Amino acid sequence: MAVKKDRLNVYFDPSLSAELDALAARRKVSKSQIVEAALASFLSPDGADQRETAIVRRLDRLTRSVERLERDQSIGNEAVALFVKFWLTTTPPLPEDMREAAQAAGRERYGGFVETLGRRLAKERTLTKEVSDEVSSQDTE
Repeated sequence: MAVKKDRLNVYFDPSLSAELDALAARRKVSKSQIVEAALASFLSPDGADQRETAIVRRLDRLTRSVERLERDQSIGNEAVALFVKFWLTTTPPLPEDMREAAQAAGRERYGGFVETLGRRLAKERTLTKEVSDEVSSQDTE
């Protein structure tokens, strides 16, 4: 037995109508079915609660991701700071007559460092990934 349905004529913005046509074609359902489901969802008293719950879940995931990024950044900053402190406290100053040559060599080495860093970042090949891969391969041995 067929369910009786009321006929309703509505007007849509042409771009919205085109999107509705495309969605109906992709899903192989009628435009009426899509509009009916959307309207039922919109009028559902718990529809807003479901949307809010979904948004809260996404925000919680984003918050955890940001917290991990902050933790990782703090670890990186601390590691660099400790290295610089160690280097500064253990490296004696150069004699005046060697400084110019050392500074020129330092500029050259720094240029090489920046170039290597750029290549590695472009390839998404980071030291962290390499170390992680090495640890993983050692665990499987």
